[in-house]
Amino acid sequence: MQINVTTIRVGNILEVDGALWRVMKTKHVTPGKGVACMQVEMRNIESGTKTNKRFNSTERVERVTLSQRKMQFLYADGDDYHFMDMETYDQITLGRNMLENALPYLLPEMEVIVEFHEDRPLNVQLPQTVVLEVVECEASIKGQTATGSYKPGKLETGASIMVPPYLEAGTKIRVNTETGEFVERA
Repeated sequence: MQINVTTIRVGNILEVDGALWRVMKTKHVTPGKGVACMQVEMRNIESGTKTNKRFNSTERVERVTLSQRKMQFLYADGDDYHFMDMETYDQITLGRNMLENALPYLLPEMEVIVEFHEDRPLNVQLPQTVVLEVVECEASIKGQTATGSYKPGKLETGASIMVPPYLEAGTKIRVNTETGEFVERA
């Protein structure tokens, strides 16, 4: 399916120069002079190599059509992550490199969408937001305002996050899985 490069999102699988690439980062660049472009950081699915490619904003690229299956994350075993199909109860194992964007938010029993290309798993899509517990953060400072200032915290998955000063360890929060930012108290 041909799409305009300005609609490319992190996690998309693109076919560029005959190879499949997973989009890692995107940035829309608008220079003061000249044509706007999309700066895309991609990882080759076969070889694992990364590349940065700049597309003219009027270009179109081939987005690979993937079939989606609802799966449940079961457990991690070293660098292997095990998932179960919610309909057939079949299990698959995915490597750490395939899940690098999802790892900071992945908990056992979480339901995700696994995308397949010709029966080969390529990508894992998380829900837009997930509820995680803050296990560690600095104590709030008396008199500190609630707006504009954030303090570092650590989630139960080990990921770091900036949280408002009024939050304490043990609080459950909603986190945006695309940006990694605090959304609200859960």
